[in-house]
This record gives sequence, structure tokens and C-alpha cells, in this order.
Amino acid sequence: MAKQTEKTNVMRILEQKNISYTAHTYDPGAGLDGVSVARQLGQDPTQVFKTLVARGGSGGLYVFDIPAAENLDLKKAARAVGEKSVAMLPQKELLPLTGYVHGGCSPVGMKKQYPTVFDETAEILDTIMVSAGKIGVQVELDPAALIALVDAVTADLTVD
Repeated sequence: MAKQTEKTNVMRILEQKNISYTAHTYDPGAGLDGVSVARQLGQDPTQVFKTLVARGGSGGLYVFDIPAAENLDLKKAARAVGEKSVAMLPQKELLPLTGYVHGGCSPVGMKKQYPTVFDETAEILDTIMVSAGKIGVQVELDPAALIALVDAVTADLTVD
């Protein structure tokens, strides 16, 4: 870790729930996409998960966490949450609905706990990284602990 970062709400929640994590910082100027972040942190992009928010056909919001290099398959995502369809949430709606900005969205600590689905590959990894809720900071932790914390399920979510 290049420098000590101030604690984010995500870190405070993890500590409150006694979930161990490692914080990692990166330079947002070198790219915000998950693959660039993974590269900067010396991590395999399959272990760095991006958090995406979508709206279902019924109007409900859903959170999907998938490996950084992958693309969300909207049909698979809809099936995973029992919707006929889902569409990505417009970027301008992200902050008011989740409390997070694009590039700093975490499945932990949103304004409201939305139904959350992790790509099934999270179950076979020893650790995964997700945003710490702030651009430039990631947390690395046990995927099972994270999935339990946000009451998530797993499913095949990525484009084949």
C-alpha cells in the first residue's frame, strides 16, 4: 500500500462486523476501469470485482458484482433476480440512490441494501477486491464473508 488512506464507510462497516480486510490504494488518474485498477494493484482482474447497479422491469434496483474484465449479461442478470429484464442505471441516478459515485460504488454501505448478486466465480476465489466506496481505494477480503454481509446470492452473470 503506497500510503495510509483514511477510513471509508465500507471499512468502518467491515470492522464493525469483524470482517478482516486489506485496504489498497491506486492512482485514479491511471484509469478507473477495473482492469486498470487490477493492473496497478498487481492483481489478477478475475479477483477485482466491479459493482454495477441496474433497474428491473418492475422498477426495483439490483446490485451485480462481476470480475473487472467481464461484461454483465443483462438476460442472465434478469434471470438471477426474477425479472423479465434489467437495464443499467443511468450514471446520474447512481449517487442519489446509492450514495456512491461512478468508479467508487461498493456493494457494502449503500443508502439502502438492494438485492445483490455476485458472479459465481467469487465462490472459488480465496479473496476478492471491491471498491471501498471511494475512488482510489479498494478492499480485499474473503468473498464468502462479503456475500454473507450483503445477503447476496451467486449466479452466472457474465457474457459468454
